[in-house]
Amino acid sequence: MNMTTIVRTNSENTEFKELVKLLNLDLAERDGHDHPLARFNDIDGIKYVVMAYENQKPLGCGAMSEYNKEDIELKRVYVPPVCRGKGVATRILTELEKWAKELSYSSAILVTGTNQPEANAFYRKNGYGRILNYGAAAKIKDCLCFAKKI
Repeated sequence: MNMTTIVRTNSENTEFKELVKLLNLDLAERDGHDHPLARFNDIDGIKYVVMAYENQKPLGCGAMSEYNKEDIELKRVYVPPVCRGKGVATRILTELEKWAKELSYSSAILVTGTNQPEANAFYRKNGYGRILNYGAAAKIKDCLCFAKKI
């Protein structure tokens, strides 16, 4: 039986960088290469990254960084299409929330877009609710923001 392993790491992780490249390609295809939010997708120096592996093969990733003293912002949550439907994203999200709680944050916030219906459904299914767009997303019409108390 295959076991999914969840590993805490940081943005120096080579496999994380490779998955983020795939995510960026997917987003460019959905939103266009010059989407205004793309410039906020830099991953250098992210201290909190979660990777999912099965038999040492990376299945997905997620990251978070401090937004303010109460809120952690989820970023770069991605599972390639061939690995979807197996609960990998939920395992990653659960680990990020657990880690955020250990770090004393009270809620998780995130930005997705109208062209990411799978992500929007995923976050709703996991207890996230729509909030007013914040930060850079407040000025971008096709952004959607979500939050959850953790």
